Amino acid sequence: MTQALADAGACGADVPELPPDAAPAAADVPALYTVSVRNLCAFAAKSGDLDLRFTPSPTAQQERQGHQLVAQRRGPHHEAELSLQGRHGPLAVRGRADGFDPRSHTLEEVKTYRGALEAVSVQQQALHWAQLKVYGWLLCQSRGLAAVNLSLVYFDVVQQTESPQQQRWDATALCRFFESLCEPFLAWARQEVAHRRARDAALVQSPFPQLPFRPGQRALAAAVYKACVSSQPLLVQAPTGIGKTIGTVYPALRAMPERGSDKLFFLTAKTPGRQVALDALAQVRGSARAGADAGLPLRVIELVARDKACEHRDKACHGASCPLARGFYDRLPAAREAAARVQWLDRQALRSVALAHGICPYYLGHEMVRWSDVVVGDYNYYFDRSAMLHALTVENDWRVSLLVDEAHNLVPRGCAMYSAELGHAETLQAREQAPPVLRGRIDAVLDQWQVLQERHAASGAQPDWRELDAPPEAWLRALHRLNQALGEHVNSHVLDGDSVVLPFYFRTLAIATLADMFGDHSLCEYTREVPVMPAAPGAIAAAQTRLDGAGFDSVDAVGRITLRNVVPGHFLAPRLHSADAAVLFSATLQPADYYQALLGLPEHTRWLDVPSPFDSAQLAVRVVPISTRRDDRARSLDTLVATIAEQFRRTRGNYLAFFSSFDYLEQACARLRASCADIPVWTQARQMDEAARRDFLVRFDDAGCGVGFAVLGGVFGEGVDLPGRRLIGAFVATLGLPQFDPVNEAICARMQARFGQGYAYTYAYPGLQKVVQAAGRVIRTETDTGCVVLLDARYRQPQVRALLPPWWQIAPA
Repeated sequence: MTQALADAGACGADVPELPPDAAPAAADVPALYTVSVRNLCAFAAKSGDLDLRFTPSPTAQQERQGHQLVAQRRGPHHEAELSLQGRHGPLAVRGRADGFDPRSHTLEEVKTYRGALEAVSVQQQALHWAQLKVYGWLLCQSRGLAAVNLSLVYFDVVQQTESPQQQRWDATALCRFFESLCEPFLAWARQEVAHRRARDAALVQSPFPQLPFRPGQRALAAAVYKACVSSQPLLVQAPTGIGKTIGTVYPALRAMPERGSDKLFFLTAKTPGRQVALDALAQVRGSARAGADAGLPLRVIELVARDKACEHRDKACHGASCPLARGFYDRLPAAREAAARVQWLDRQALRSVALAHGICPYYLGHEMVRWSDVVVGDYNYYFDRSAMLHALTVENDWRVSLLVDEAHNLVPRGCAMYSAELGHAETLQAREQAPPVLRGRIDAVLDQWQVLQERHAASGAQPDWRELDAPPEAWLRALHRLNQALGEHVNSHVLDGDSVVLPFYFRTLAIATLADMFGDHSLCEYTREVPVMPAAPGAIAAAQTRLDGAGFDSVDAVGRITLRNVVPGHFLAPRLHSADAAVLFSATLQPADYYQALLGLPEHTRWLDVPSPFDSAQLAVRVVPISTRRDDRARSLDTLVATIAEQFRRTRGNYLAFFSSFDYLEQACARLRASCADIPVWTQARQMDEAARRDFLVRFDDAGCGVGFAVLGGVFGEGVDLPGRRLIGAFVATLGLPQFDPVNEAICARMQARFGQGYAYTYAYPGLQKVVQAAGRVIRTETDTGCVVLLDARYRQPQVRALLPPWWQIAPA
């Protein structure tokens, strides 16, 4: 380790005290800005390449236990968790050093790791030393020391061994190092304070940009403002057409100076939602163009998925592979300064700044989150297991307000975030490519797959699926041992890009982590399945050989363990609690207690149901009493198709026809084409990229005429805005209920046990929510008119009608 500024000398030597007149006096001016030691060093001490090659890191629990164990090994005079603070002019710096021995004047910083110590990069070690040297100066300053011994201790959480690196520094050299970091940060801090003051002053004076208020919009804005100022969670059902995006964004921004909020996170379920949010923010800034020098001084950043932001998808994220990772931290300060001046950092603007400075746009975006006022991004950036925005919020103690758009989507998305699965077939595939050192551990897991298969066969349960009480203990133990071996291997080897070992490790780690947190919020399922074999010659025979070696009779004798989260609130609640305020809104959040329970919202959550501004005369709703149950579809298909044709010929224009599955959609479309060749039709395909989706929607123009077939609950079932003549009607076949299969029956039983409403929580509420969303595509403004045809006799039932919008007037039969 290079010892720039360090004095030569043996650690443990007597350290004289610093004479009082030699200690720099603390500044008399009040602190302008307070920064943690960690953030100061991350800002000013990082250099070199961006390197995101995977290295396994200890869990939070392992880190805590490691620090505690090191502290316990020290003598009785050891001072653990030492709070330190100091000043550099108006800049206050605070932190907590891991330990100090006052007898030897040795200050320790403990860093936990797994695998090989050599895998800790030079850049990372330099950052660790920077933190320790800052702590060293703060200690010298507070205790009047002329020098201090610094010990950087790397603790292996697996072997529980220590690898200390020691240096001795005099206070003067540490002070110079401290100042070298503080000076550039202080200049940035002054800029940030000036920006914050200008932002808050402008927000206080900013008018609502969409006057006059639309019906219901003022009540919505008032409720959001009150929730943000009073730090209360709010659940809002607000219909399409009242301007709910601007009606939530403006009051949340307006509350920021009153509450002293640091940031606003606008979280969306789908890509179009980000653009709607950006459009609303542009309105608040007072410029349709949203240019860098326009309107209110508000820094806005749009976060996009890594695969969409990546400039070199064929390269790995480290300096030896990607030119935009090479020297990333050396060029970051200039890029950060330029991005802060631009202020409006949507996808294109962020990319332009990044490429102008030769760095990665995606990771410049991550850096600029720290210095932005508003962040627009997907749910996963805050709610996922490894969510960046949540981690930064907790780490920096930010006061954050959340706006969660189309919040009904957070239930299924949350379930997906906290679910995982692992199959026997992929374990076999990983074994084939794994190095010999890992095969023993993989074989132990394969043995457990064999045990599970035998138990399943002996249980006499469903041939393909059964629910387990919990993750099998022996299987999980074998998986943990495999994960330890995999972690050590990937930490000490550079893996080939085509290797299956690393993605397999991510899957085993994910399911093992969730298995350790298993509870009644999730199901554990065992599925017997036919493995998907590659089509190459001899591949099936090779797979059979591997299965034979594992003791199986045929290629269909493989299993899969799924941990399926069904109550995401168990995991989402801590993230919602970390926010100072949370407003969740959608056009379909009925009934409120269903969403409050599944999303983990606290009991004191406020509820607002904004009445629809639309008149029942705008929308003709009728029920066609046919049966769309699976066994009856063939018999009712002619009536269904005749209804579509009759409505189209009565009032020509653009229609959407929604079906519960692609199979049902394809049957109806084929029948309509065969019997009514004069009616133009186009269909949603099973796999559609963004270009294909645009082509589908382009057909819905003002002069268009025809029927688009789409899947209920799919990409065209919500978030699609087709006002005026672009869409004049919708047909909805079925109630949108999930399938009555063993999985959903198990979910139903769990919902009954937890909430006493198994059928409603599993089938009725999710199904009717999709229906209302699909029908909501028709009436988008106060001048729109159209029709909705509900193709199922069950829509006549009172309990079903109770879940439909109250402003609908359904025509009598």
